[in-house]
Amino acid sequence: MRNITKAIAIAAMLAFPVASFAQTAPAASTTKQTKAEKTEKSATKHVASKTTSGTVKSISDSQLVITKGSGKSAKDETFAVNASTTKTGTIETGSHVSVHYTTEGSTMTATAVTASAPKAKKSTSKK
Repeated sequence: MRNITKAIAIAAMLAFPVASFAQTAPAASTTKQTKAEKTEKSATKHVASKTTSGTVKSISDSQLVITKGSGKSAKDETFAVNASTTKTGTIETGSHVSVHYTTEGSTMTATAVTASAPKAKKSTSKK
């Protein structure tokens, strides 16, 4: 009887460390995967947001074209416009706008377009 009790006690002592080791090993590997996933997710979420302004050359439901600069240095920029693009003010051809956008590859997607208030015209009439 005494030998059986000793055998059970020794078996229990050997089984306990093996069982606890088996439980901690997968937890360590999932932690490493979680860190890798976080790094991957943060890299894909980080999209640079930029701002520019210019005069509206054309606008449609899917794109906005603005002209930056004047004369020979004038440069057209085309932005994709979607349902999530926030539009403030009256945006029409010839109006001055400020565009907040993100760049993914070669596509510039407008996130917000704000039209500036038109400048007051000088009065040329004489009294």
